[in-house]
Amino acid sequence: MIKKVLFVCLGNICRSPTAHAVMRAKANLAQINIEIDSAGTSGSHRAEAPDSRSVREGEKLGYDFSKIYSRPVVEADFAYYDLILAMDLDNFAVLQKRCPEVHKHKIQLFMQYHPKFATNKEVPDPYYGGARGFSLVLDLIETGCEGLCQFLKQSS
Repeated sequence: MIKKVLFVCLGNICRSPTAHAVMRAKANLAQINIEIDSAGTSGSHRAEAPDSRSVREGEKLGYDFSKIYSRPVVEADFAYYDLILAMDLDNFAVLQKRCPEVHKHKIQLFMQYHPKFATNKEVPDPYYGGARGFSLVLDLIETGCEGLCQFLKQSS
């Protein structure tokens, strides 16, 4: 049974904190009792708040980014979390490389919970783009989190 979910992107300031905030809200609405966190494969933004552009897009729809701060993935995360969801193929590969063999089954691509996974395997990094990229990321994450909630409900 999945009780603890970790969302992972590169810096843990755009995609994974957005997934963290969205999933926290959607799990609460669906009455799914899970622990949610986010982290980055890079520690370059350690202790920073989420990117203001991510927060701005999310807050338009009522998502709460409070108490979300960037942190790097640490070795203990592989044992602690039941499901580790990478936002893209690069971070998936980094996680697979760093993860002890016994926990590799926990690592998945986040987009596998999105109905368009067959044609879109990644949540694109919006960091160097404009506001439209952050809106797209939020749309992808909302739909993916809805699919994740359905999966969690069915598997409990």
